[in-house]
Amino acid sequence: MSSTWRRAAVFSLFTFFARRVVGDNAINPSFSYGTETVRGVNLGGWLVLEVRSPLGHCQPHPWITPSLFDNTGNDNIVDEWTFGELQDTATATSALQNHWNTWITEQDLADIAAAGLNHVRLPIGYWAFEVGPGEPYIQGQLPYLQNAIGWAGNHGLKVIVDLHGVPGSQNGFDNSGHRISYPEWQSNSTNVQRSDAIVKTIASMFANNPQVVSIITPINEPAGYDGDQMLDVLTQYYYDSYGNVRYPFGSSEESNTVLLMHDAFQTLSYWSGFQTPPGWQGVALDTHIYQVFSDSELAYSDSQHISAACDYASSLSGFDLWLIVGEWAPAATDCAKYLNGRGIGSRYDGSYPGSSYVGSCQGLTGPASSFSDSYQTFLRQYWEAQTIAFEKGAQGWIQWAWKTESADEWSYQAGLANGWIPQNPTNLLYPNICG
Repeated sequence: MSSTWRRAAVFSLFTFFARRVVGDNAINPSFSYGTETVRGVNLGGWLVLEVRSPLGHCQPHPWITPSLFDNTGNDNIVDEWTFGELQDTATATSALQNHWNTWITEQDLADIAAAGLNHVRLPIGYWAFEVGPGEPYIQGQLPYLQNAIGWAGNHGLKVIVDLHGVPGSQNGFDNSGHRISYPEWQSNSTNVQRSDAIVKTIASMFANNPQVVSIITPINEPAGYDGDQMLDVLTQYYYDSYGNVRYPFGSSEESNTVLLMHDAFQTLSYWSGFQTPPGWQGVALDTHIYQVFSDSELAYSDSQHISAACDYASSLSGFDLWLIVGEWAPAATDCAKYLNGRGIGSRYDGSYPGSSYVGSCQGLTGPASSFSDSYQTFLRQYWEAQTIAFEKGAQGWIQWAWKTESADEWSYQAGLANGWIPQNPTNLLYPNICG
Protein backbone atom coordinates (compact mmCIF):
# COMPACT_ATOMS: atom_id res chain seq x y z
CA MET A 1 0.00 0.00 0.00
CA SER A 2 1.44 3.39 -1.00
CA SER A 3 1.82 6.18 1.55
CA THR A 4 -0.96 8.02 -0.23
CA TRP A 5 -3.37 5.13 0.14
CA ARG A 6 -2.39 4.76 3.81
CA ARG A 7 -3.24 8.41 4.40
CA ALA A 8 -6.52 7.82 2.62
CA ALA A 9 -7.33 4.89 4.87
CA VAL A 10 -6.71 7.02 7.95
CA PHE A 11 -8.86 9.82 6.62
CA SER A 12 -11.59 7.38 5.63
CA LEU A 13 -11.69 5.91 9.13
CA PHE A 14 -11.78 9.40 10.64
CA THR A 15 -14.69 10.33 8.43
CA PHE A 16 -16.52 7.10 9.22
CA PHE A 17 -16.19 7.51 12.99
CA ALA A 18 -17.07 11.19 12.78
CA ARG A 19 -20.34 10.17 11.16
CA ARG A 20 -20.98 7.59 13.85
CA VAL A 21 -20.56 10.31 16.49
CA VAL A 22 -22.63 13.09 14.91
CA GLY A 23 -25.06 10.86 13.03
CA ASP A 24 -24.80 9.58 9.48
CA ASN A 25 -25.65 12.61 7.35
CA ALA A 26 -25.43 10.89 3.96
CA ILE A 27 -25.38 13.24 1.00
CA ASN A 28 -28.68 14.43 -0.38
CA PRO A 29 -27.76 16.17 -3.64
CA SER A 30 -30.28 18.27 -5.51
CA PHE A 31 -29.98 15.91 -8.50
CA SER A 32 -30.44 12.17 -8.15
CA TYR A 33 -27.08 11.05 -9.50
CA GLY A 34 -27.17 7.33 -10.14
CA THR A 35 -30.87 7.28 -11.01
CA GLU A 36 -31.45 10.44 -13.07
CA THR A 37 -29.55 10.89 -16.34
CA VAL A 38 -27.08 13.76 -16.64
CA ARG A 39 -27.49 15.60 -19.95
CA GLY A 40 -25.58 18.81 -20.41
CA VAL A 41 -23.12 21.03 -22.21
CA ASN A 42 -19.84 22.76 -21.41
CA LEU A 43 -19.76 26.55 -21.39
CA GLY A 44 -16.39 26.32 -23.09
CA GLY A 45 -14.32 29.23 -24.28
CA TRP A 46 -15.86 31.74 -21.87
CA LEU A 47 -14.07 32.21 -18.54
CA VAL A 48 -10.96 30.26 -19.56
CA LEU A 49 -9.06 30.96 -22.78
CA GLU A 50 -7.78 27.70 -24.17
CA VAL A 51 -5.52 26.71 -27.03
CA ARG A 52 -5.37 23.13 -28.22
CA SER A 53 -2.65 21.04 -26.64
CA PRO A 54 -0.33 19.09 -28.98
CA LEU A 55 -1.54 15.79 -27.56
CA GLY A 56 -5.14 16.82 -27.98
CA HIS A 57 -6.17 16.01 -24.42
CA CYS A 58 -8.50 18.96 -24.00
CA GLN A 59 -10.53 21.47 -25.91
CA PRO A 60 -9.03 24.76 -27.09
CA HIS A 61 -10.36 28.26 -27.01
CA PRO A 62 -9.17 29.75 -30.33
CA TRP A 63 -11.21 27.30 -32.38
CA ILE A 64 -14.26 28.33 -30.36
CA THR A 65 -13.63 32.07 -30.87
CA PRO A 66 -10.52 32.32 -33.06
CA SER A 67 -11.08 36.04 -33.65
CA LEU A 68 -10.21 36.84 -30.02
CA PHE A 69 -6.67 35.56 -30.58
CA ASP A 70 -6.35 36.64 -34.20
CA ASN A 71 -7.23 40.22 -33.26
CA THR A 72 -4.17 40.50 -31.02
CA GLY A 73 -1.94 40.52 -34.10
CA ASN A 74 0.65 38.52 -32.14
CA ASP A 75 1.29 34.90 -33.09
CA ASN A 76 3.10 34.32 -29.78
CA ILE A 77 -0.11 34.74 -27.81
CA VAL A 78 -1.03 31.08 -27.36
CA ASP A 79 -2.70 30.83 -23.93
CA GLU A 80 -4.27 32.98 -21.24
CA TRP A 81 -0.86 33.61 -19.65
CA THR A 82 0.57 35.14 -22.83
CA PHE A 83 -2.73 36.90 -23.57
CA GLY A 84 -2.03 39.05 -20.51
CA GLU A 85 1.75 39.04 -20.80
CA LEU A 86 2.37 39.98 -24.43
CA GLN A 87 -0.05 42.83 -24.99
CA ASP A 88 -1.05 46.06 -23.31
CA THR A 89 -2.95 45.28 -20.11
CA ALA A 90 -5.72 47.75 -20.85
CA THR A 91 -6.16 46.32 -24.35
CA ALA A 92 -6.23 42.74 -23.08
CA THR A 93 -8.62 43.62 -20.27
CA SER A 94 -11.00 45.39 -22.62
CA ALA A 95 -11.02 42.44 -25.03
CA LEU A 96 -11.69 39.98 -22.21
CA GLN A 97 -14.44 42.05 -20.65
CA ASN A 98 -16.20 42.38 -23.98
CA HIS A 99 -15.88 38.64 -24.49
CA TRP A 100 -17.16 37.82 -20.99
CA ASN A 101 -20.13 40.16 -21.50
CA THR A 102 -21.20 38.70 -24.82
CA TRP A 103 -20.13 35.07 -25.28
CA ILE A 104 -22.51 33.58 -22.71
CA THR A 105 -25.65 35.43 -21.56
CA GLU A 106 -28.78 34.41 -19.70
CA GLN A 107 -30.42 33.67 -23.05
CA ASP A 108 -27.88 30.90 -23.58
CA LEU A 109 -28.85 29.30 -20.27
CA ALA A 110 -32.53 29.63 -21.17
CA ASP A 111 -31.87 27.98 -24.53
CA ILE A 112 -29.89 25.16 -22.89
CA ALA A 113 -32.77 24.44 -20.53
CA ALA A 114 -35.29 24.64 -23.37
CA ALA A 115 -33.27 21.98 -25.21
CA GLY A 116 -34.06 19.48 -22.47
CA LEU A 117 -30.64 19.61 -20.79
CA ASN A 118 -30.18 19.64 -17.03
CA HIS A 119 -26.48 20.48 -16.45
CA VAL A 120 -23.84 22.94 -17.53
CA ARG A 121 -20.15 22.50 -16.82
CA LEU A 122 -18.40 25.81 -16.25
CA PRO A 123 -14.58 25.89 -16.55
CA ILE A 124 -12.78 28.59 -14.57
CA GLY A 125 -9.10 29.16 -13.81
CA TYR A 126 -7.41 29.62 -10.44
CA TRP A 127 -6.40 33.15 -11.46
CA ALA A 128 -10.01 34.25 -11.19
CA PHE A 129 -9.58 33.81 -7.42
CA GLU A 130 -5.97 34.86 -6.82
CA VAL A 131 -2.92 35.84 -8.85
CA GLY A 132 0.60 35.41 -7.51
CA PRO A 133 3.70 37.54 -8.07
CA GLY A 134 4.87 37.49 -11.67
CA GLU A 135 1.68 35.89 -12.98
CA PRO A 136 0.30 38.05 -15.82
CA TYR A 137 -3.27 36.82 -15.68
CA ILE A 138 -6.09 39.33 -15.92
CA GLN A 139 -8.86 38.99 -13.37
CA GLY A 140 -12.54 39.86 -13.47
CA GLN A 141 -14.19 36.49 -14.09
CA LEU A 142 -15.91 36.03 -10.72
CA PRO A 143 -18.91 38.32 -11.32
CA TYR A 144 -19.62 36.34 -14.48
CA LEU A 145 -19.37 33.07 -12.57
CA GLN A 146 -21.90 34.40 -10.08
CA ASN A 147 -24.13 35.60 -12.91
CA ALA A 148 -24.03 32.18 -14.51
CA ILE A 149 -25.06 30.52 -11.25
CA GLY A 150 -27.99 32.89 -10.99
CA TRP A 151 -29.02 32.32 -14.59
CA ALA A 152 -28.77 28.55 -14.19
CA GLY A 153 -30.95 28.74 -11.10
CA ASN A 154 -33.51 30.82 -12.96
CA HIS A 155 -33.84 28.08 -15.56
CA GLY A 156 -33.59 24.96 -13.42
CA LEU A 157 -30.08 23.92 -14.46
CA LYS A 158 -27.40 22.32 -12.31
CA VAL A 159 -23.86 23.69 -12.51
CA ILE A 160 -20.54 21.88 -12.32
CA VAL A 161 -17.94 24.43 -11.28
CA ASP A 162 -14.73 23.09 -12.82
CA LEU A 163 -11.32 24.36 -11.66
CA HIS A 164 -9.83 24.08 -15.13
CA GLY A 165 -6.36 25.48 -14.47
CA VAL A 166 -4.27 25.32 -11.28
CA PRO A 167 -0.99 27.03 -10.27
CA GLY A 168 2.04 25.64 -12.11
CA SER A 169 -0.17 23.86 -14.68
CA GLN A 170 -1.42 20.32 -14.13
CA ASN A 171 -0.67 19.17 -17.67
CA GLY A 172 1.62 21.71 -19.33
CA PHE A 173 -1.02 22.46 -21.93
CA ASP A 174 -2.63 25.72 -22.92
CA ASN A 175 -5.96 24.60 -21.49
CA SER A 176 -4.46 24.90 -17.99
CA GLY A 177 -3.83 28.59 -18.65
CA HIS A 178 -0.10 28.27 -19.25
CA ARG A 179 1.62 26.20 -21.92
CA ILE A 180 4.94 24.93 -20.61
CA SER A 181 7.18 22.01 -21.50
CA TYR A 182 6.24 19.94 -18.44
CA PRO A 183 3.58 20.35 -15.74
CA GLU A 184 4.87 21.93 -12.54
CA TRP A 185 1.79 21.84 -10.32
CA GLN A 186 2.71 18.54 -8.67
CA SER A 187 6.38 19.42 -8.11
CA ASN A 188 5.82 22.38 -5.78
CA SER A 189 3.84 22.01 -2.58
CA THR A 190 2.93 25.70 -2.71
CA ASN A 191 1.08 25.09 -5.97
CA VAL A 192 -0.96 22.35 -4.35
CA GLN A 193 -1.63 24.43 -1.23
CA ARG A 194 -2.85 27.32 -3.36
CA SER A 195 -5.14 24.92 -5.22
CA ASP A 196 -6.50 23.55 -1.93
CA ALA A 197 -7.26 27.10 -0.78
CA ILE A 198 -9.11 27.89 -4.01
CA VAL A 199 -11.19 24.71 -3.79
CA LYS A 200 -12.10 25.74 -0.25
CA THR A 201 -13.10 29.16 -1.53
CA ILE A 202 -15.30 27.68 -4.27
CA ALA A 203 -16.90 25.23 -1.85
CA SER A 204 -17.57 28.02 0.65
CA MET A 205 -19.05 30.29 -2.03
CA PHE A 206 -21.64 27.70 -3.01
CA ALA A 207 -22.03 25.47 0.06
CA ASN A 208 -25.47 26.93 0.75
CA ASN A 209 -26.58 26.70 -2.88
CA PRO A 210 -26.34 22.97 -3.72
CA GLN A 211 -29.67 23.20 -5.51
CA VAL A 212 -27.76 24.95 -8.33
CA VAL A 213 -24.04 24.21 -7.81
CA SER A 214 -24.45 20.49 -7.35
CA ILE A 215 -20.86 19.50 -8.25
CA ILE A 216 -17.35 20.89 -7.86
CA THR A 217 -14.38 19.57 -9.85
CA PRO A 218 -11.06 20.41 -8.12
CA ILE A 219 -8.81 19.93 -11.17
CA ASN A 220 -9.27 19.31 -14.90
CA GLU A 221 -7.29 16.72 -16.86
CA PRO A 222 -4.18 16.32 -14.69
CA ALA A 223 -1.33 14.55 -16.48
CA GLY A 224 -1.63 11.14 -14.88
CA TYR A 225 0.21 9.66 -17.86
CA ASP A 226 3.39 11.24 -16.40
CA GLY A 227 3.39 8.55 -13.73
CA ASP A 228 3.64 8.37 -9.96
CA GLN A 229 5.20 11.81 -9.58
CA MET A 230 1.82 13.18 -10.66
CA LEU A 231 -0.51 10.45 -9.44
CA ASP A 232 0.81 10.34 -5.86
CA VAL A 233 0.29 14.08 -5.46
CA LEU A 234 -3.04 13.93 -7.27
CA THR A 235 -4.54 11.18 -5.15
CA GLN A 236 -3.66 13.04 -1.96
CA TYR A 237 -5.13 16.20 -3.49
CA TYR A 238 -8.36 14.29 -4.15
CA TYR A 239 -8.49 13.21 -0.50
CA ASP A 240 -7.97 16.78 0.61
CA SER A 241 -10.54 17.97 -1.90
CA TYR A 242 -13.04 15.54 -0.42
CA GLY A 243 -12.73 17.28 2.92
CA ASN A 244 -12.76 20.73 1.31
CA VAL A 245 -15.86 20.10 -0.81
CA ARG A 246 -17.87 17.81 1.43
CA TYR A 247 -17.09 19.62 4.73
CA PRO A 248 -17.07 23.35 3.84
CA PHE A 249 -18.66 24.65 7.04
CA GLY A 250 -15.68 24.32 9.36
CA SER A 251 -17.42 21.58 11.33
CA SER A 252 -18.52 17.98 11.02
CA GLU A 253 -21.56 19.10 9.02
CA GLU A 254 -21.52 17.70 5.49
CA SER A 255 -22.54 19.61 2.40
CA ASN A 256 -24.76 18.23 -0.32
CA THR A 257 -22.17 19.08 -2.98
CA VAL A 258 -20.69 16.26 -5.03
CA LEU A 259 -16.92 15.96 -5.61
CA LEU A 260 -16.18 15.14 -9.25
CA MET A 261 -12.66 13.83 -9.91
CA HIS A 262 -11.13 13.58 -13.36
CA ASP A 263 -9.67 10.17 -14.17
CA ALA A 264 -6.26 11.67 -15.07
CA PHE A 265 -6.32 9.59 -18.27
CA GLN A 266 -6.08 6.37 -16.26
CA THR A 267 -8.26 3.33 -16.82
CA LEU A 268 -11.39 3.00 -14.74
CA SER A 269 -9.81 0.00 -13.01
CA TYR A 270 -7.11 2.29 -11.63
CA TRP A 271 -9.77 4.15 -9.64
CA SER A 272 -11.73 1.08 -8.60
CA GLY A 273 -12.38 1.22 -4.85
CA PHE A 274 -11.26 4.84 -4.58
CA GLN A 275 -13.43 6.97 -2.26
CA THR A 276 -16.35 4.59 -2.51
CA PRO A 277 -19.34 4.28 -0.14
CA PRO A 278 -20.05 3.75 2.66
CA GLY A 279 -16.92 5.41 4.03
CA TRP A 280 -17.13 8.13 1.42
CA GLN A 281 -20.24 9.91 0.24
CA GLY A 282 -20.93 12.10 -2.76
CA VAL A 283 -18.00 11.25 -5.04
CA ALA A 284 -18.13 10.88 -8.83
CA LEU A 285 -15.59 10.31 -11.60
CA ASP A 286 -15.27 12.32 -14.80
CA THR A 287 -13.93 10.82 -18.02
CA HIS A 288 -13.40 12.54 -21.38
CA ILE A 289 -13.91 10.66 -24.61
CA TYR A 290 -12.95 11.89 -28.08
CA GLN A 291 -12.13 10.06 -31.32
CA VAL A 292 -10.26 12.87 -33.07
CA PHE A 293 -6.79 13.05 -31.53
CA SER A 294 -5.00 10.00 -32.88
CA ASP A 295 -4.16 8.94 -36.41
CA SER A 296 -5.76 5.55 -35.90
CA GLU A 297 -9.12 6.97 -34.77
CA LEU A 298 -9.13 9.65 -37.46
CA ALA A 299 -8.78 6.87 -40.03
CA TYR A 300 -12.05 5.28 -38.89
CA SER A 301 -14.90 5.11 -41.35
CA ASP A 302 -18.20 6.61 -40.24
CA SER A 303 -19.46 3.18 -39.24
CA GLN A 304 -16.29 2.50 -37.26
CA HIS A 305 -16.71 5.77 -35.35
CA ILE A 306 -20.25 4.76 -34.47
CA SER A 307 -19.24 1.23 -33.50
CA ALA A 308 -16.45 2.55 -31.26
CA ALA A 309 -18.92 4.89 -29.59
CA CYS A 310 -21.39 2.09 -28.98
CA ASP A 311 -18.69 -0.04 -27.37
CA TYR A 312 -18.48 2.42 -24.47
CA ALA A 313 -21.85 1.18 -23.23
CA SER A 314 -20.08 -1.93 -21.93
CA SER A 315 -16.62 -0.55 -21.13
CA LEU A 316 -18.02 2.19 -18.88
CA SER A 317 -20.58 0.04 -17.10
CA GLY A 318 -20.26 -1.42 -13.64
CA PHE A 319 -17.92 1.20 -12.19
CA ASP A 320 -18.29 1.69 -8.44
CA LEU A 321 -18.69 5.50 -8.42
CA TRP A 322 -21.10 7.73 -10.28
CA LEU A 323 -19.47 8.15 -13.70
CA ILE A 324 -20.02 11.11 -16.02
CA VAL A 325 -18.61 11.61 -19.52
CA GLY A 326 -17.77 15.26 -18.95
CA GLU A 327 -16.37 15.98 -22.41
CA TRP A 328 -17.12 14.48 -25.84
CA ALA A 329 -18.34 15.79 -29.19
CA PRO A 330 -20.09 14.77 -32.42
CA ALA A 331 -17.02 15.98 -34.32
CA ALA A 332 -15.15 13.09 -35.93
CA THR A 333 -12.15 15.02 -37.31
CA ASP A 334 -9.58 17.50 -36.01
CA CYS A 335 -10.23 19.84 -38.94
CA ALA A 336 -11.55 22.80 -36.93
CA LYS A 337 -9.32 25.88 -37.17
CA TYR A 338 -6.72 25.94 -34.36
CA LEU A 339 -8.06 22.71 -32.85
CA ASN A 340 -4.49 21.43 -32.46
CA GLY A 341 -3.07 24.85 -31.57
CA ARG A 342 -2.87 28.27 -33.07
CA GLY A 343 -1.22 28.04 -36.47
CA ILE A 344 -1.00 24.25 -36.35
CA GLY A 345 -2.69 22.12 -38.97
CA SER A 346 -4.90 19.03 -38.82
CA ARG A 347 -3.96 15.37 -38.70
CA TYR A 348 -6.94 14.55 -40.87
CA ASP A 349 -5.63 16.41 -43.93
CA GLY A 350 -1.96 15.73 -43.17
CA SER A 351 -1.08 19.36 -42.38
CA TYR A 352 -0.27 18.52 -38.73
CA PRO A 353 3.49 17.78 -38.39
CA GLY A 354 4.19 14.06 -38.68
CA SER A 355 0.64 13.07 -39.55
CA SER A 356 -0.64 11.08 -42.50
CA TYR A 357 -3.31 12.30 -44.90
CA VAL A 358 -6.75 10.78 -44.31
CA GLY A 359 -8.89 13.10 -46.41
CA SER A 360 -9.78 16.67 -47.21
CA CYS A 361 -11.23 18.85 -44.48
CA GLN A 362 -13.45 20.59 -47.01
CA GLY A 363 -17.07 20.37 -45.87
CA LEU A 364 -16.20 18.75 -42.52
CA THR A 365 -15.75 21.93 -40.48
CA GLY A 366 -16.89 25.53 -40.57
CA PRO A 367 -20.50 26.70 -40.95
CA ALA A 368 -23.24 24.11 -41.16
CA SER A 369 -24.28 25.57 -44.50
CA SER A 370 -21.17 23.92 -45.96
CA PHE A 371 -22.12 20.46 -44.65
CA SER A 372 -23.63 17.91 -47.02
CA ASP A 373 -26.87 16.13 -46.19
CA SER A 374 -24.98 12.84 -45.76
CA TYR A 375 -22.50 14.44 -43.36
CA GLN A 376 -25.28 15.90 -41.26
CA THR A 377 -26.94 12.47 -41.21
CA PHE A 378 -23.67 11.01 -39.89
CA LEU A 379 -23.41 13.74 -37.24
CA ARG A 380 -26.91 12.82 -36.05
CA GLN A 381 -26.14 9.10 -35.97
CA TYR A 382 -22.82 9.62 -34.21
CA TRP A 383 -24.37 12.00 -31.68
CA GLU A 384 -27.09 9.49 -30.90
CA ALA A 385 -24.68 6.55 -30.64
CA GLN A 386 -22.57 8.42 -28.08
CA THR A 387 -25.48 9.59 -25.95
CA ILE A 388 -27.01 6.11 -25.97
CA ALA A 389 -23.71 4.55 -24.88
CA PHE A 390 -22.91 7.17 -22.25
CA GLU A 391 -26.38 6.92 -20.76
CA LYS A 392 -26.27 3.13 -20.67
CA GLY A 393 -22.70 2.74 -19.40
CA ALA A 394 -22.42 5.86 -17.23
CA GLN A 395 -24.70 8.35 -15.48
CA GLY A 396 -24.81 10.58 -18.54
CA TRP A 397 -22.90 13.14 -20.54
CA ILE A 398 -21.87 16.76 -20.98
CA GLN A 399 -21.04 17.69 -24.58
CA TRP A 400 -18.20 19.99 -25.55
CA ALA A 401 -19.35 22.69 -26.30
CA TRP A 402 -22.49 24.84 -26.26
CA LYS A 403 -21.35 27.17 -29.04
CA THR A 404 -18.45 27.95 -31.34
CA GLU A 405 -17.59 30.84 -33.63
CA SER A 406 -16.79 28.87 -36.78
CA ALA A 407 -16.71 25.11 -36.12
CA ASP A 408 -20.35 24.05 -36.14
CA GLU A 409 -19.60 20.33 -35.91
CA TRP A 410 -18.58 20.94 -32.28
CA SER A 411 -21.51 23.21 -31.39
CA TYR A 412 -24.59 21.98 -29.55
CA GLN A 413 -26.31 25.22 -30.49
CA ALA A 414 -25.59 24.71 -34.20
CA GLY A 415 -26.62 21.05 -33.97
CA LEU A 416 -30.00 22.10 -32.60
CA ALA A 417 -30.46 24.71 -35.30
CA ASN A 418 -29.52 22.35 -38.13
CA GLY A 419 -31.09 19.11 -37.00
CA TRP A 420 -28.24 16.77 -36.09
CA ILE A 421 -29.08 17.28 -32.42
CA PRO A 422 -32.73 16.77 -31.45
CA GLN A 423 -34.71 19.52 -29.74
CA ASN A 424 -35.28 17.00 -26.95
CA PRO A 425 -32.26 14.73 -26.30
CA THR A 426 -34.51 11.73 -25.77
CA ASN A 427 -36.19 12.01 -29.19
CA LEU A 428 -33.92 9.72 -31.17
CA LEU A 429 -34.15 8.93 -34.88
CA TYR A 430 -31.81 5.94 -34.51
CA PRO A 431 -32.64 4.39 -31.14
CA ASN A 432 -31.31 1.00 -32.24
CA ILE A 433 -28.08 2.25 -33.78
CA CYS A 434 -26.08 0.44 -31.11
CA GLY A 435 -28.06 -2.73 -31.55
